[in-house]
Amino acid sequence: MQPTAMKATPEVLKRQDNWQNLFFYRKSDALYLMTRIFCERFLPKHGDRTVDQMVQAARSGKQNIVEGLADGVTSTEMELRLLNSA
Repeated sequence: MQPTAMKATPEVLKRQDNWQNLFFYRKSDALYLMTRIFCERFLPKHGDRTVDQMVQAARSGKQNIVEGLADGVTSTEMELRLLNSA
C-alpha cells in the first residue's frame, strides 16, 4: 500500500522575496549609509534643511524597496509603483 499523494494547494498570494539579499536593496542601503556619513562629516549639523532632505531621500529609497516587495504579495501595481520610485 503506497501513501496517497498530496495534492498541491494552489497559492493565492505571491511569494514574498527576501529583500535583504537583493542586489538593488544592498546598493540602496550602501547609498543611504554613504549619504548619512557624508552629511555628518561635511555638512553643518544644524540650520540646513538640505542635510535632512538628503538623508530622508536616501532612506526613502531603501524603504520603498522593502514596502514595495511586501505590498507586491497582494498588489503588483503597488509593487511596481514603489520599486519604480525607489
